[in-house]
Amino acid sequence: MKAGKSALALLLGISLIASAAKAEKVTLVLGDQARNLRSLVEASGVMKDAPYDYRWANFQGAAPLFEAQRAGAVDTSYAGDLPVLMAASGGVDLKIIATNVGDSASNGLIVPADSPLHSVRDLAGKTVVVSSARGSISQHLLYEALEEAGVPQTAVSVRFVLPTDASAAFNSGQIAAWATFDPYLGIAEQHGARLLRDSKGLTTSLSFVTATGSSLKDPQKRLAIADFARRLVQARAWGIAHPVEYNKVYSSLTRLPPEVSKGITGRISHGIRPVTAEDIAKVQQVADLFSSLAILPNKVEVRAITDTSVFDAR
Repeated sequence: MKAGKSALALLLGISLIASAAKAEKVTLVLGDQARNLRSLVEASGVMKDAPYDYRWANFQGAAPLFEAQRAGAVDTSYAGDLPVLMAASGGVDLKIIATNVGDSASNGLIVPADSPLHSVRDLAGKTVVVSSARGSISQHLLYEALEEAGVPQTAVSVRFVLPTDASAAFNSGQIAAWATFDPYLGIAEQHGARLLRDSKGLTTSLSFVTATGSSLKDPQKRLAIADFARRLVQARAWGIAHPVEYNKVYSSLTRLPPEVSKGITGRISHGIRPVTAEDIAKVQQVADLFSSLAILPNKVEVRAITDTSVFDAR
């Protein structure tokens, strides 16, 4: 009888330990833009054996994504260099943990097919809509393109409109010029938009995976975030090596026709990797420029908002 009680007690103990372990299992909320990362992760299957739970939080642009990060509603986010700087400058508690090497063709300055505007110089005296908000990668492109063309920034009126709203307005002929990014750029081009200038040679084309500061302070979440970052490296490599399979999943998730999404997925990235000293130096130049333009509310020391140790956490 005693042996039976001991066995029962042992089983109950094991059950309680298992229940406690289950209760303590980490859940990550992964912030995403236009289902960019989610499509990649699902297509590659790299998260199938992840030792933690996760769910996606999708946003149409960086501005609402970083507001979620400010509120601690997401554990990670993904955005271009200037939006990350804008968020950090505005007090969002984040750390850069991985670099995505983007494609310069995925950010462009476009006009309708029948527009009388044929060069960046023609934008003088016109209104340009920028997506998604002040401090976006598209604003960076616009300012650099104006400087290249010798057009003062003050000669152009800038309006900030979230991508989905801007897309509808552009397609209905309400916008004369639009600075935007994929997938909105690719969709507009498929509908006949004409490119005035992409970001080649003008911007860094770098984007970053960031982690929320409070999440990194949780030891178990920190390990899970590090694991997620490493899996993203594998996922991006898979996407580059398997463009057809990747495009099928991206098309399904975004509900874009495969022929439209193909152009977008084909220029989405050249790989994800750990943050390098060169990345930090390049983005510091961006930070200094936009501080001098009074667009960043506070100066940003890029090294201070970067945590290169997270990637290797075990």
